[in-house]
Amino acid sequence: MNDATAVAVAPSSSAVAERREQFDLSPRSLNEAMQMAELLANSSIVPKDFIGKPGNILVAVQWGAEIGLKPMQAMQSIAVINGKPALWGDAVLGLVLTSPHCKDVIETYEGTGDDLAAVCIAQRHGRKDVTGRFSVKDAKAAGLLGKQGPWTQYRDRMLKMRARSFALRDQFADVLKGMDVIEAVQDIPTADDRPKTPAEIGAAARPAVVESEDRDALIKRLEAKAAEGAEALASEWGTALKKEQRKLVGPQEIERIKALAAKPIEKATYAEIDEAIRKATSLEDLHQAVEKGAHLSAELQGELKEKAELRSQEIGNA
Repeated sequence: MNDATAVAVAPSSSAVAERREQFDLSPRSLNEAMQMAELLANSSIVPKDFIGKPGNILVAVQWGAEIGLKPMQAMQSIAVINGKPALWGDAVLGLVLTSPHCKDVIETYEGTGDDLAAVCIAQRHGRKDVTGRFSVKDAKAAGLLGKQGPWTQYRDRMLKMRARSFALRDQFADVLKGMDVIEAVQDIPTADDRPKTPAEIGAAARPAVVESEDRDALIKRLEAKAAEGAEALASEWGTALKKEQRKLVGPQEIERIKALAAKPIEKATYAEIDEAIRKATSLEDLHQAVEKGAHLSAELQGELKEKAELRSQEIGNA
């Protein structure tokens, strides 16, 4: 290799620096982990079960770190089923395939009818192959066939997940750290599956009491109270809302809403706000005008926001 070639293939210092500075959410301390959990809990694009639940995010991220998953991968791949953390089948396969201990994972089907079986062969360097097998006959014996859901819609894939679970958990217990496969765990009977007494059947038939609301609806409800003042907001937050609802809103969001209540917003009619929007000469003018309509219906607020958006484009083009 000559000098010219060496220069051509050597990575530039800027490229190396870029790789080193690549953004990564992985926390380096408990404090960073708690801050990250609070931030993600207030996001609307994390999995639904984690919205407004920073504690659950923190635990999921820690579970993920122990098996080699980044925070966002952990939140996407881990779920608690029947009180036990488990991984989706595709995440289990991904962890095994990226392990240096893995030689290969071979998945096939064999047989027909009740003898149709999914077969998974887990191959590991320095060890004998481990084979997992789960057939239609096995599924019938376990009472799985005909169950509402994936066993009815995607029978063959569920057979594969069972076979995969058996083979990979036996061959790569050190890689998976005892984590089970969600597609298998969710079929384990729980206390809810036992025969119900007449009293329990009657209670289940009564209309259920709604214990929680959509987070966005809760926030709008609190913002409406904030427009009435700090006392109205405090009463709504401390008396009307349940503990689960307060957790759903989250600490950062309620602090923002409290700030709105501390500075009561002047109210105006729809016509007055409409005129203010047309006369606005800055984005701040538009913001103040729209805020004065917090007491109006959602439909009217939506119309005003659309007009404000159009006016903001006019201001930007002026």
